[in-house]
Amino acid sequence: MATRPTSEPSTTDPKHAVRATRAAGRKMRSLLLDAASRLFREQGLAGASITDIAAAADAFPSQITYYFRTKEALFVEAACRDMLYVARAAEEAALRAQTPRDYTRALVETVTATDSVAFFAEALTLTRRRQDLAPLVERTIERLHSEGLRAYAGQIERRGWRTLRDPAATSRRFWAVAIGVVLEGYAMGRSPEKLCSEMMRVLGEQATAISSGESTRLRLVGDPNTSTPTSRDEEASS
Repeated sequence: MATRPTSEPSTTDPKHAVRATRAAGRKMRSLLLDAASRLFREQGLAGASITDIAAAADAFPSQITYYFRTKEALFVEAACRDMLYVARAAEEAALRAQTPRDYTRALVETVTATDSVAFFAEALTLTRRRQDLAPLVERTIERLHSEGLRAYAGQIERRGWRTLRDPAATSRRFWAVAIGVVLEGYAMGRSPEKLCSEMMRVLGEQATAISSGESTRLRLVGDPNTSTPTSRDEEASS
């Protein structure tokens, strides 16, 4: 009698059912966050109701309370997710930059072209009254800093630029300036172009390009007989 191959999952397999349930749950959470992000941006926290958000996601209001507990928690999670999305988009846009200033401008233009930072700033304000929601914001900020540091340090190494400040401080300073400039700018009705100009002014020069001649001299300092580092040098620099 033929038997079912062991590698083929049974439709009655409990593990398969759990995986399917988790996948469906992740999809529903994502749909709710998408709908919430759009409606919160358009109508604000007070204007967007749980019923409206559920309807926009083709879901039930009870599913919002099941996945997020409260409308405030949904607001903060949507804002944090959007902030991480715009940070990733900014890093991808900056990868094509050939000069330090172009790199900064690509980051700034991406960040100021959307209202994601202003949305996140509202979440920051909300957590002042709802400390139970603060951990998500804290994790988001730390991820912004760590991912920003990784991208910036990688670009510095790849392009051979010289950073004018500690890379970790540069990453933290960028997001602090972004939140401050955008929050002030939205309060005063400034356009994305003006926000971009103001951010560029406040940030100033963050790194400088090293000329080919200077780069050669720097390589020769470590070892006058070779232009490539030894394995011991690599270990010391890591």
